[in-house]
Amino acid sequence: MTEAQILAIADKQAITELIYRYCRAVDRLDISLGHSIWHADATADYGAGYYQGPGQGVIDRICRDHGSLLHHTHQVTNILIDLDGDRAGSEAYCFATLRMKRGEALTQMMVWTRYIDRWSRRDGRWGLDHRQAVRDFDEVRAVTPMSDPQTARRDIGDPSYAVLASGR
Repeated sequence: MTEAQILAIADKQAITELIYRYCRAVDRLDISLGHSIWHADATADYGAGYYQGPGQGVIDRICRDHGSLLHHTHQVTNILIDLDGDRAGSEAYCFATLRMKRGEALTQMMVWTRYIDRWSRRDGRWGLDHRQAVRDFDEVRAVTPMSDPQTARRDIGDPSYAVLASGR
């Protein structure tokens, strides 16, 4: 393997980790972690009906909106990254599952979204320049839980922070 190929793998892994950290940030309502994946002048387009504006601002909006939910989790798959020097483009599929109460009924929302991202490396650090979140489809349905999660936390008190301190 050439040095260029090794560097390309390292760059793709760095971008992939930032995509994963975004999901962790919104699931743990960790605003500072969420802000860290964006460059300061980045922009986000989550649709005119939800959010269009500064990249870090979408983290504030999502964490505020998710704060009223009972549980939520985001998983990312099918990450494709094209590198071009200190710039990159990526597409990642995200599946978000969100639980909430609607009246007395427990409901679950499922959202299938793709993150279409533009990245750049500045001063040796990869960060998001622009994200377009493309919602492919969604659903809301009544659910009957199997149990009540006792250990999972939606903040930095989650057990994962004890072993993933480098992710902060």
